[in-house]
Amino acid sequence: GIMAVTEEDEEIDKTIRMYKERIDRVAGQVNMAAPEEYETKSKELTELTTQRDDLQKAVDDLENAIRKLNKEARTRFIETFEQVKRNFTSMFTSLFEGGEATIHLEENVDPLEAPIHINVRPGGKKMRGVQLLSSGERALTAISLLFALYMVKPSPFCILDELDAPLADANVERFVRVLRQFSAQTQFIIITHNKRTMEAADVLYGVTQREQGKIGRASCRE
Repeated sequence: GIMAVTEEDEEIDKTIRMYKERIDRVAGQVNMAAPEEYETKSKELTELTTQRDDLQKAVDDLENAIRKLNKEARTRFIETFEQVKRNFTSMFTSLFEGGEATIHLEENVDPLEAPIHINVRPGGKKMRGVQLLSSGERALTAISLLFALYMVKPSPFCILDELDAPLADANVERFVRVLRQFSAQTQFIIITHNKRTMEAADVLYGVTQREQGKIGRASCRE
């Protein structure tokens, strides 16, 4: 016989159709290539992670190297600075025939970044900064510092371009005396207009312009 379809059976049938539709929709959205894509992306992630780790290690190594270099640089700078400081005091006293001079680093600052302060006292005057000196005194102070640096690491040649220009005659004599002191181990080439400096030279080279565009040269040996 024919079984009567009850309302409950219809409801069940409706529910079945609904789930079938859901299954069809879900099945239609499934990417069958997903496993392969996952493997590819996973490999790329591994490679990128490795590269990132390598770069981070390189950064760490560079930072360690910088710290070591800075430590070494500070040590060498302070050692050299102390030598220059002693030399500067000695050279200043010699050039000024008395007085006092010192250089020091600003406190509580990294030595590699710290400003360097110069304080000097020519004979008979008060201790002061170089900005308060006369032009001649500043020139002698600069020469003192120049030779203080030179004494740390002398060179076989030294070129001085009108270093004596701001100096008075008496100070030129002191400057020449210092040159003679170091000339035994260094050859000085000096560009100058000062006759006293020329008189102290072993060899003179004169350059003149006789006519426009024509350069003449003369030399003489003491």
